[in-house]
Amino acid sequence: MIRKVVRKTSLHERENHDLEYWLQWDPAERVAAVDYLREQYYGRTERLQRVARVIQRSRSSPADRARSPEQPDPG
Repeated sequence: MIRKVVRKTSLHERENHDLEYWLQWDPAERVAAVDYLREQYYGRTERLQRVARVIQRSRSSPADRARSPEQPDPG
C-alpha cells in the first residue's frame, strides 16, 4: 500500500530547498531542464519568437515642454 506523505514548510524554507535542488545539477543539466519546460509550454520551436510593441505617444503640451526642455544637438 502507498502512503501519502505531506510536509508543511514555510515559503522561505521551500525557496532554500528549491535552490539547493537546482544547485546540485551541473549547468548543462539545468539548461536542458529549462529547455524541456520551454518546449512543453511553447512547443517545438528552433527559437523563441520575437515580440515587438509599438507605443503611440501623445504630443506634449507647452507646459510639459517647459518642465523638461530638449537638449540642443551637440553635433
